[in-house]
Amino acid sequence: MNLTRDELMESVSAQMPQKRWKHTEGVMQSAIVLAKRYGADPVKAEIAAILHDVAKYWTSDRQEQVLREHALNDELLLYDKPLWHAEVGAYTAQVEYGVDDEEILNAIRYHTSGRVGMTVLEKVICLADYIEPGRDFPGVDHIRSLAEHSLEAGLVAGFDSTIQLLVAKRQIIFPLTVLSRNDLVKQLQLEGEL
Repeated sequence: MNLTRDELMESVSAQMPQKRWKHTEGVMQSAIVLAKRYGADPVKAEIAAILHDVAKYWTSDRQEQVLREHALNDELLLYDKPLWHAEVGAYTAQVEYGVDDEEILNAIRYHTSGRVGMTVLEKVICLADYIEPGRDFPGVDHIRSLAEHSLEAGLVAGFDSTIQLLVAKRQIIFPLTVLSRNDLVKQLQLEGEL
């Protein structure tokens, strides 16, 4: 990585409204706690948390341009625009910020959708995004409670809340989110937690 932690934070915070930066700070805080609790690298968790929403407030046109021009996952273009920033963010972390750690890049890339076979760091960032202290949506306290004991149970509850919201709004559900949720349920079943 080309920048110090403070330089990275300054650069990323300049690309979003103050409210979203507050969210990012909350994700950083939650990610470090979860990383320590579940055995992920807290330094990697913090870097991924700082960068997870770096492209969130870029225009849709700019995000689409990056997806198309750099042959990223263009399947995302068939789905809701809020999914795009994760893939674009991973690309930006690598190209503009010099992050070459694939685990950090994937934690950024899959923080909105999850994926089958998520690493502990990927689970940490995804769950931290759901439960950071500034989040306030129906069921968030239940997700936080589950996160005290299980990354997987917390994530299943998080994905369930997202899927239920999308169903209620009659919106398209990104298939990878459903596959991610199902994979986590299988993990919990194997561990006897369901």
